[in-house]
Amino acid sequence: ILENTPENHPDHSHLKHALEKAEELCSQVNEGVREKENSDRLEWIQAHVQCEGLSEQLVFNSVTNCLGPRKFLHSGKLYKAKSNKELYGFLFNDFLLLTQIIKPLGSSGTDKVFSPKSNLQYKMYKTPIFLNEVLVKLPTDPSGDEPIFHISHIDRVYTLRAESINERTAWVQKIKAASELYIETEKKKREKAYLVRSQRATGIGRLMVNIVEGIELKPCRSHGKSNPYCEVTMGSQCHITKTIQDTLNPKWNSNCQFFIKDLEQDVLCITVFERDQFSPDDFLGRTEIRVADIKKDQGSKGPVTKCLLLHEVPTGEIVVRLDLQLFDEP
Repeated sequence: ILENTPENHPDHSHLKHALEKAEELCSQVNEGVREKENSDRLEWIQAHVQCEGLSEQLVFNSVTNCLGPRKFLHSGKLYKAKSNKELYGFLFNDFLLLTQIIKPLGSSGTDKVFSPKSNLQYKMYKTPIFLNEVLVKLPTDPSGDEPIFHISHIDRVYTLRAESINERTAWVQKIKAASELYIETEKKKREKAYLVRSQRATGIGRLMVNIVEGIELKPCRSHGKSNPYCEVTMGSQCHITKTIQDTLNPKWNSNCQFFIKDLEQDVLCITVFERDQFSPDDFLGRTEIRVADIKKDQGSKGPVTKCLLLHEVPTGEIVVRLDLQLFDEP
């Protein structure tokens, strides 16, 4: 109708607006269908893949650590190049899961992945391979007959064979794209943390901070431990400590410095988190201290050590060593 309506016709602008709204609605419907299909597939994987032995519960249909909702990207048969062992890979936006098929009694060869009637069961072959830690490569001669590709993960290389050259292309492209997105997202997160290091000393002083240790932090894992780290901030300045594994009493001994802009307004905030792999990091408490109070406590004595109670959690304290140095003072 719009094509056959002259631009100077009074109905033209209304038709154009109606077309835009219809396209917007179609786009929303398509997105809704995609989300429903993704959710159904993640639920199917949850019901058909045994993930025993992980230190953290893996809920497939949930939010990832830093990439938003988990998305299913690809799946298919893969073979170990040397032994010819048959595996089945499930690729998500945050990790690759290699599994082995367990054929239950009475299952037919026609059982299909993601079919509601399927009896197929899989067991985890290796712990999930996180895509921010991988490099995927084609063989030196990619024109060879064998559809082989390599996945380098930390100190290990997986040499896998896909079912066809086209399948290999799909695996390599999808793993590469997801890996790049994951790494880029983490890089942006880190840039915020490193802001303090690049900031010039334009303030009235600096606060030297040593995050010494945590005491009796809240347990998060099934074995009663946590993998804690601290995020230390003052305004836009941010420092993140290393993560200490399997403890409620971490010894961080992590040093950082913050430039002071306003003695009365500036506040040092310390938030403790549990480092998770498959879901957003858990909150283990927060505490804060005003720079003005540090100045009062320190006086002319030099660095002070304080034990700060963590708030919004039932248990936990943080030991910090603070040294306020004002530039104006002789």
